[in-house]
Amino acid sequence: MAAGAGFAAQTSMAATAWPAQKTYTGRAFDTCTAPSLSAMKAWRTGFYGAAAVYIGGKNRGCAQPNLTKSWVKSVNATGWKVIPLYVGAQPPCQKSANPERFTSSTAASVGASNARDAVAKASALGMKAGSPIYLNMESYDITDKACNDATLTYVRSFTKTLRNATYRGGLYGFSSSSAAAIATAANKTDLPGNLWYALWDKKNTTTTDWPWKPTQYTNHSRGHQYMVNSKETRGGHAITVDRNAWDAPVAIIG
Repeated sequence: MAAGAGFAAQTSMAATAWPAQKTYTGRAFDTCTAPSLSAMKAWRTGFYGAAAVYIGGKNRGCAQPNLTKSWVKSVNATGWKVIPLYVGAQPPCQKSANPERFTSSTAASVGASNARDAVAKASALGMKAGSPIYLNMESYDITDKACNDATLTYVRSFTKTLRNATYRGGLYGFSSSSAAAIATAANKTDLPGNLWYALWDKKNTTTTDWPWKPTQYTNHSRGHQYMVNSKETRGGHAITVDRNAWDAPVAIIG
């Protein structure tokens, strides 16, 4: 199966009738803690149209006092598109202090349990079936074959479990490592149909700096984090954000 057919890749094995994909094309931001509703309203200036939020995962780095079902509904009603991001377990060879990791022997089971948790978290926030969930995979040594194989096993299990629950798979990763592992994998079975690549070149594009085959992820299936730690003030609310060029699915809000 060719990666890039974002919809087909998520539905080929599913008997369930899938909701139509909700796509956003434009500029998006992500920030560690979901901003207050008043800040989100103040930031509706037209510069950004979507915001990524960390819906869960044991490795999630920030508390989320604002992120509730009511917040999601209100933000959506204000006109924002919402991008769900889940910080799952991380690779065994990764150099970090993340509390949850998988191993070669646990990759499949942890991937499935993480995905079930991600679906429960998304659903509790009012993000309906058919929504994407982007798995946050931090940088690791993809030349370590055992580690990379374990990571692909984990990602496949996560994505397949999402699909079985009628949620679309996505992955956030670095163009030099974790995203590259997905884009260049010879076996595309059960890999996510949407790829969000971190390449901090300050270019607001998902095409001109796409690092892999131009035929991949072409069906509104790409996000690009192009700038990080940008302190910006809108309507009197200062937030430090990462900037993203977006042409990919966003949450379907109930």
